[in-house]
Amino acid sequence: MNDDCHVLAFVEYLTQAQRLSHVVGCPCTAIDSHHFPDGESRLRLPANLPETVIICRSLNDPNEKLVELILAAAHLRNQGVHRLILVSPYLCYMRQDKAFHPGEVVSQRIIGKLLADYLDGVITVDAHLHRVHHLHDALPMEFAINLTATHPMAQFLEQQNLQPMLVGPDGESEQWVASIARHEGLDYCIAQKQRLGDRQVTVSLPDCDFSGMDIVLVDDVASTGRTLEDAARQLQSASPASLSVMVTHALFLDDAVQRLHAVGVKNIWSCDSIPHPSNRIHLDRLLGEALLNMLS
Repeated sequence: MNDDCHVLAFVEYLTQAQRLSHVVGCPCTAIDSHHFPDGESRLRLPANLPETVIICRSLNDPNEKLVELILAAAHLRNQGVHRLILVSPYLCYMRQDKAFHPGEVVSQRIIGKLLADYLDGVITVDAHLHRVHHLHDALPMEFAINLTATHPMAQFLEQQNLQPMLVGPDGESEQWVASIARHEGLDYCIAQKQRLGDRQVTVSLPDCDFSGMDIVLVDDVASTGRTLEDAARQLQSASPASLSVMVTHALFLDDAVQRLHAVGVKNIWSCDSIPHPSNRIHLDRLLGEALLNMLS
């Protein structure tokens, strides 16, 4: 056991953090948090920590989690922690990297600066970047590492009893779909998406023969699930042998899972970046290797 570093985890991510701590060989402790009736948080962290501390928390539901994260980080600095690293497989506020209309707040730049003020490094997975292609440009700190989950996703898919064909529901998904396909030598194709609003999209499938195929829809983030739902509905009419969904980050807001099952999706698989019943793919080894490199 390496006592030169210590892993601290917010309770909703404790199981994943414990697996990560085994990979890096550090002790792991849960952060004690209490919510007062008015919504404020009281945190209690261990005393006598080493100079290097790793905080584990995925930043879905970001507004509350960010406040608690900053409270914890500021406290640790005041207690003498010299190196502070955040392992946050899902990183929030990355999509708004420019002002599309006058007066819009560029949240990526602000949140990136906020994190950089308190942390020495961040490790995340498949960050939702658009016009900014390098995480360091969004998070101005010494270490800003954006991993991809495509290798563990490909390994998981290899273990399933399928002859899969991968489908990306939109152009943005192609980088993940193509990478998984390369790992396993699979065929893939990419649909086109037109977004009509936050919860309304239309998907146009490419001219491919999906009949009798084990179709796996692949994407980085599933939030409302509308894109995957529309793609799955159209694919179902092509008589595939089976229809599955595999995503890195499983937000699946409201009734998204039920709607996907209703249009014929048999399997829903996700990485454990965000705790969800669909979690099947563990990221502790991917994150642990990156963290060990950072610590060394």
